[in-house]
Amino acid sequence: MKKQVRVSLRVQFMLYIIVIHLGLIYLIFQWVYKDKLIFIASEVIVLLSVFVAIYLYNNFRKPIDFIAQGIESIRDKDFTTKFVPTGKSEIDQLIAVYNLMIDQLRQERTRQMEQQFFLEKLIDAAPIAILVFDFDDRISTVNPKAVEWLQLPAQALVGKTVQTISHPLANPLASLADAESRTIKVNGIETYRVQKSHFMDRGFRRSFIIVAEMTQAILETEKLAYGKVIRMMAHEVNNSIGAVNSILDVTKSVLQEEAQEDVSHAVQVAIERNDRLSLFMRRFADVVRLPVPQPVANDWVEVTRSMVQLMIPRAEAGGIRMTFATHVSGLIRLIDRVQIEQTLVNIIKNAIEACVAGQVVEVAVYADHVVIRDNGQPIDPVVAANLFNPFYSTRPEGQGIGLTLTREILLNHSLTFSLRTNAEGWTEFVINV
Repeated sequence: MKKQVRVSLRVQFMLYIIVIHLGLIYLIFQWVYKDKLIFIASEVIVLLSVFVAIYLYNNFRKPIDFIAQGIESIRDKDFTTKFVPTGKSEIDQLIAVYNLMIDQLRQERTRQMEQQFFLEKLIDAAPIAILVFDFDDRISTVNPKAVEWLQLPAQALVGKTVQTISHPLANPLASLADAESRTIKVNGIETYRVQKSHFMDRGFRRSFIIVAEMTQAILETEKLAYGKVIRMMAHEVNNSIGAVNSILDVTKSVLQEEAQEDVSHAVQVAIERNDRLSLFMRRFADVVRLPVPQPVANDWVEVTRSMVQLMIPRAEAGGIRMTFATHVSGLIRLIDRVQIEQTLVNIIKNAIEACVAGQVVEVAVYADHVVIRDNGQPIDPVVAANLFNPFYSTRPEGQGIGLTLTREILLNHSLTFSLRTNAEGWTEFVINV
């Protein structure tokens, strides 16, 4: 392939001027070389013509030079360079147009930079997690809330796909379709509102995902709702039970004759049933009336060991083996011991009830968490999403209060926790202390 040689306009013009004037010199030499005076005058005229041609060329060249310098400035993204008018109308018109264009480009660039800066600040300050992806659906930008939520540094997230992130929400996020919005519940208590959308970047689509944690707001709304219902129920039931028991006590006191023994026994049954109903309502009300924790320094190892010893007879009665292990000599934290003990009892009780004879309940204390786990009946994924819902129970006789009370106590202590069945079939309740 022949290489194409390009000759600049300047060289072409100079070659043209040289050829023309050399031709003129040759013709002058042929015509008037005998008349030296005319010959010299002709040569002077030719030289003047050369200078005029060069002068005119430079004047024509100036607009091109201005354009070249302007293009170079734009290529270097320098929008501050402007040209000064020369006093020549044609060139000044070009300079005026260029200066106006540079002013507009500078203003537009400044506006875009300000908008970009504002957008970055807005994303960084957003109380929701934002993940921005590149053209290959790999994470390119994460805001501080996303770093906090994923518990990974930004450097460890950039360049990865969602599927490779170690988080329970990774798979649900990866399955999101464009423009889809969904509410996802994790560990039966953490609730997130996730949405996927896209924007155009240099003519191509780029995706982003917004994740808003709704756990606290939902829990507060939920607590207000069921608290109001429980207080109303307790008020009505207790008022009725008190009045009915008074009537029954009076009735029983006058039914002393032997012939009326059956009626007296029926009245006693009714009184006892009313007492159980009153106890039932008090247990519901305990969830609403849960006092604010009074934290003092306690050793999690000692507290957990004492609750295990308390529950071992119950486990052994069902043929279930219970073990306790500690991987730290002491774990002192500020806790309300009475409430934490109630929490541990509820968790261990649920673990025992999930097992049958021959199975195991293991309790262990580590440097930063406590684990109660069992190899009994695994948690169904559908059930897992509702375990911490108030009054939800999988047992016919269950009231769904234990885990609700446990949830409230741990949240009031600002302790995070999780309940799930792992891949090996062990159901683990983990309290991060």
